[in-house]
Amino acid sequence: MTAKYYKYILEFKRPSGTSRGVLLTKETYILEIFENANKGVGECALFRGLSYDDTPEYEGKMNWLCENINQDFKFLKEELKEFPSIWFGYEQALLNLKHGGKLYFPSEFTNEKGSMTINGLIWMGDIDFMEEQIQEKLEQGFHCIKLKIGVDWKSEHAILQKLRQKFSKEQLELRVDANGGFSKEEAQVVLQQLSDLHIHSIEQPIKAGNWDDMAVLCADTPTPIALDEELIGIFNLNEKKKLLEKIKPQYIILKPALVGGFAGSDEWISVAEQQNIKWWITSALESNIGLNAIAQYTFTKDNFIPQGLGTGNLFTNNFKTHLDLIGDKLFFKIN
Repeated sequence: MTAKYYKYILEFKRPSGTSRGVLLTKETYILEIFENANKGVGECALFRGLSYDDTPEYEGKMNWLCENINQDFKFLKEELKEFPSIWFGYEQALLNLKHGGKLYFPSEFTNEKGSMTINGLIWMGDIDFMEEQIQEKLEQGFHCIKLKIGVDWKSEHAILQKLRQKFSKEQLELRVDANGGFSKEEAQVVLQQLSDLHIHSIEQPIKAGNWDDMAVLCADTPTPIALDEELIGIFNLNEKKKLLEKIKPQYIILKPALVGGFAGSDEWISVAEQQNIKWWITSALESNIGLNAIAQYTFTKDNFIPQGLGTGNLFTNNFKTHLDLIGDKLFFKIN
């Protein structure tokens, strides 16, 4: 086999606000593996400022992988352990090569006989912008919406109150993602306010790394807590067990590009299920290449709550896609 990669800059259709600032572009890397006349494609979805492997050595490691593409799978897995997005791209490209360059995980989904429910994502911004996005999602037929919060809680709280007045929890599931935006003391107040509004869950209410504080919050929370950034950079199986045993969250959220690809996600799922912790899968601003692979993988996991999968519509210069969104259902279209 031979391999090569190239950098690709995705451009947002409109600036997208998060608690880390406003995103205009998203850098990613496309890996191609060749064997005879066949090609497999994967995406090494580096997320600047969030990925554990956001290091100056990144492209050097991409080059190293291309030079060592014929090495043993286990050897490469160990060598790429601290480069989860590169490993993720390698897994994709290998699977894509195996399945003739078209699929990653053949299933009823890729046979056009199945679909998945996803949540609609609302980006941060002023109240008018957020309400405009919400209206758009409701008109499209979404029954589960996730809002980014933690920048201006007073305004964000007002939006959630307004939504709940219009739609009951049976009509509309609301999730929020704080990206670590609150202090422990603030989070305790916010968790109660969210409970009063029957919010499904909050992702990462406080910054990752504060295991003791997060454990206290999870032990007595009126609103279920989901760990997200908390999982980044933990590659050892025993450390994963230790984290979940210590914090005891209600949910974990898996972004394959950030937690070591499909293998890393499988490991987290196994550890979580042993401790009766629920989970769902989320994309992390991948192009349609990575998104397609994640969607195919997610379908095979038989998790029937709404998943946090993007639709590829954020970017002006995305790759062609087989994914099709009808209402809040994601389908795979062969043609």
